[in-house]
Amino acid sequence: MRYDSEHKARTRNAILVEAASAIRERGPEGVGVAEIMSATGLTHGGFYAHFKSKDELVACAITQMFDETRARFAKRTGDLPPADALTKYVDMYLSRAHRDQRSEGCALATLAGDLPRMPAQARQRFTEGVELLAAGFAHHLKKLGARNAEALAWSVLSEMAGALALARAISDITRSDQLLRSAREMVKSRLPLTQNP
Repeated sequence: MRYDSEHKARTRNAILVEAASAIRERGPEGVGVAEIMSATGLTHGGFYAHFKSKDELVACAITQMFDETRARFAKRTGDLPPADALTKYVDMYLSRAHRDQRSEGCALATLAGDLPRMPAQARQRFTEGVELLAAGFAHHLKKLGARNAEALAWSVLSEMAGALALARAISDITRSDQLLRSAREMVKSRLPLTQNP
């Protein structure tokens, strides 16, 4: 049976969504092509109609993760003023829900530790994703009149990703919650959340 190009694009997207979720949960080394294809209702043989290798799948799934993160940011902040948008994003990012829902979480906190051991294509996709995320954050900071908005965006994203990764790693849930609360307060204290007149 022959399928149109839209069917192929939908199938590829379904594979990427499943791969992104699985990679967040188990890391890129803990994910197999056969399980991804099975989870999307496809055969292992059909994989090669969409990707040349597992390495290509992982690289494309990384882009998918960052696309999903930016889409969630846009959906949650909508047309909010910049200060409100940044506040809402920080509160969401450093929340118990984000900590506990790894399969839907940000690629930044999930993959940063794995990337140095991954192929160049995956690292490139990760770099592109982080750059777009930082640019979006910096865009809001510039609207608030922040000096060195790009540097501040990179610094704050690094701090939030590190705090989230630590909160996920700490076995004491009370301590983990406390870390998230402290990180939210400290990050917001560094941001110009009142617009200059």
